[in-house]
Amino acid sequence: MSQLATPASDIATAAADSEGSRRQSRWESLKPLVLDAVVPTASYYLLSKGFGMSTLAALAWSSVVPAGRTLWSLVKERQVNGLAALILAANVVGLLLSLLAGDPRLMLAKDSGITATIGIAVLVSVAAGRPLMTVGLKPWVTKGNPVRTAAWERLIAERGRFARMERMFSVMWGVALFGEAAVRAVGAYTLPVDTMVWLGGVIAGVTITATVLVSGALVVDPMEKKVTEEITRQVAGEVAVLGR
Repeated sequence: MSQLATPASDIATAAADSEGSRRQSRWESLKPLVLDAVVPTASYYLLSKGFGMSTLAALAWSSVVPAGRTLWSLVKERQVNGLAALILAANVVGLLLSLLAGDPRLMLAKDSGITATIGIAVLVSVAAGRPLMTVGLKPWVTKGNPVRTAAWERLIAERGRFARMERMFSVMWGVALFGEAAVRAVGAYTLPVDTMVWLGGVIAGVTITATVLVSGALVVDPMEKKVTEEITRQVAGEVAVLGR
């Protein structure tokens, strides 16, 4: 009986790693998303809105991290860091639009141009078979746990419903970001400037919140359940093999 319990016990032990190890593993999984997307975006808003920098200066300084990460990937890993390159490209679009800015409505529409660029790139990444939003999705489904990560890899390799849900997550975010950009761009040229100054932030906040909730219910929760079921199936299979 003790022999039958061995594989299940090994997997259970691996799944129950120390809290410190789980946190470290989760941070390692989330680090690319934080460095490539969160830090540059937060830097832009902090520098422009918090410290009063010009749009050009804020965009230029917030491009340092993604530019460095993209260059590092090219030199060290011989490949393009997709998310860092995307944020860098979006910032370049913002810089180009800012050079044309003199019209306050164009300044309002500028952020829409950046968001639309990101949305389109996310959709293109799905068509290319490398969904960009997976860098944020995978850590939350696997929770930085090596057993859950291994289950994720097995399910993705099957190219079934699990892989379709992975792509769906990026599609939902790509459509949401592009749609939010379109709404704000229309508002920038049809509504009073003073109204759009505050309404633009509301539109962005509502869009992100709604997408988080909807994608969580339709994609993240089902994927978490599938991973748990896969781990259970793997344990049962190991036990059955030793029970023969």
